[in-house]
Amino acid sequence: MSTKKVIIDADPGVGDAIAIALALSDPTLDVIAVTSTGGTTSGEQAFRNLQTLVSMLDPPRWPRLGWSSAPRAALPDGPVRSGILVEDGVHGLGDCEIIEALPHAPTDSFKLLADLVREWPGELTLLTLGPLTNLQLACERHPDFLQQLKALVCHGGALNAQGNVTAPAEFNIYADPEAARAILTSSATKTLVPLDTCQQFGLTFDQYDALEVDSFSRLGQFLSKTVPYALRESRNQLGREGVLLPEVVALAAIACPRLFERQSLRVDIESAGELTRGMTVFDRRGIDRRLPNIEVLTAVDTVGVRDYVTRLVRAADTA
Repeated sequence: MSTKKVIIDADPGVGDAIAIALALSDPTLDVIAVTSTGGTTSGEQAFRNLQTLVSMLDPPRWPRLGWSSAPRAALPDGPVRSGILVEDGVHGLGDCEIIEALPHAPTDSFKLLADLVREWPGELTLLTLGPLTNLQLACERHPDFLQQLKALVCHGGALNAQGNVTAPAEFNIYADPEAARAILTSSATKTLVPLDTCQQFGLTFDQYDALEVDSFSRLGQFLSKTVPYALRESRNQLGREGVLLPEVVALAAIACPRLFERQSLRVDIESAGELTRGMTVFDRRGIDRRLPNIEVLTAVDTVGVRDYVTRLVRAADTA
């Protein structure tokens, strides 16, 4: 069976962690590395969370881990209740017991990203689930970094939907709009999975129960410590019966691209606006003759995504 070589850059967070756990359980994906960045949690805590996740799953081939010293992203003043779980447990990983010990000399995420692309030029698919800070730093270290990726898929922004951190802005873009602008407006080939598309998928309590997660499998143990927690917090914080899992949709964009509709558009990022910082601005007036600079996933078969998750869970249960 041929596999895709994948790197995942993330700031886990329960949603990111669930997507990474599924990726590590997918036999069609060869997860070469998972790199931490600051976002919903600090880069250091994100690294600890990645350590914990990989240790719990103990995959046959462990991915390399990237370290980040970036701080947790600052949220705007006032309540944020439009879709973000402000706290994913004490450490950002639900009910999991976090590994506290750190390696003696961890490799910086941006250095690891640049080095891996040099090692496998044209072979790596990079999935970003958090702010794009590491990618901008990797480009500074290796100017051909983006061009030497096989594919870049970014979870972030909004096409038609309102933002989830401010009225116009999605969190991953809002957290570092300068990096987002540098990466998303570049000439490199890339795909954006915006809120409009990825927020169409989630799990209710009943749908989670229907997965029949085996708490004796490694994936099942991890899911049982994260999904029920996220469901409870979604109800408590957001008043929502069910939890959205946009990061799983972003993973499916790599694993099951046939499930998506797509459109080529031109995007820019607002990085200076007092009210619109982090807004993804798409020019669809038809008067700009500049070529599109990004592929946007505009619709998803959510039943197909749920089937994908179910297959991975059932396969882990029988392994």
